[in-house]
Amino acid sequence: MEHVIETKNLVKKFGDLTAVNNVSLSIKKGELFGLLGPNGSGKTTTVKLLTGQLKPAGGDARILGIDVFRNPIKVRDLVGIMPEQETPPSFLTAEEYLHFVCKIRKLKNAENRCDKWLKFLEFENQKDVLCKDLSRGTRQKLMFAQTFIHEPKVAFIDEPLINLDPIIQRKVKDYLKVYVRKGGTIFFCTHVLEIAEEICTRIGIIDRGKIIYEGTLKDIRRKKQHLEGLFLKLVREDRDA
Repeated sequence: MEHVIETKNLVKKFGDLTAVNNVSLSIKKGELFGLLGPNGSGKTTTVKLLTGQLKPAGGDARILGIDVFRNPIKVRDLVGIMPEQETPPSFLTAEEYLHFVCKIRKLKNAENRCDKWLKFLEFENQKDVLCKDLSRGTRQKLMFAQTFIHEPKVAFIDEPLINLDPIIQRKVKDYLKVYVRKGGTIFFCTHVLEIAEEICTRIGIIDRGKIIYEGTLKDIRRKKQHLEGLFLKLVREDRDA
């Protein structure tokens, strides 16, 4: 099976802090890979490296066979990215922002694409509201929509469910499951273990910038373990080492 996300010995430093420490990952087409870790463990920095938003101190990364650090713009053209913080432009309405994304990505049928997401995530009645006046949950819906509006083969999503109500959370989780069944690949960052256990096919646990575990949810269940117990045990052992 084709690997669509590959990293080797990826390193990122901020002064004396090593935020990402020799991270090597291989993620196959059709996986919903969850990168789990405590706050400040390196999850968001890893996503920013893999999407060419940061330059590494060392190591390599390829997305869809493209060298991220030599061709960061090409990578960002192809993938979907949902950042941890919702940051749509304050001076545009929700609908204007989606049309802007379609124009930047040179997408056809922009009207249909925008209408589809406004209806699916149930914020049609707020399409004419300026982004600065939207609730946090609605801004998160908007950022989720812009991530998938161009139907990317790979999507990087960072804590996509935290501000959503239970009804929309269920819609989003179901959408992600269908997306990967159809051959899409998701790199999903979270510290909410219950969500990861429900939807991810494989997980990695990161702490202090290092990958301390990698495996499938089936492996964990086969060993009669729970994700929460494994996560807490490994993080404690890593910090006591």
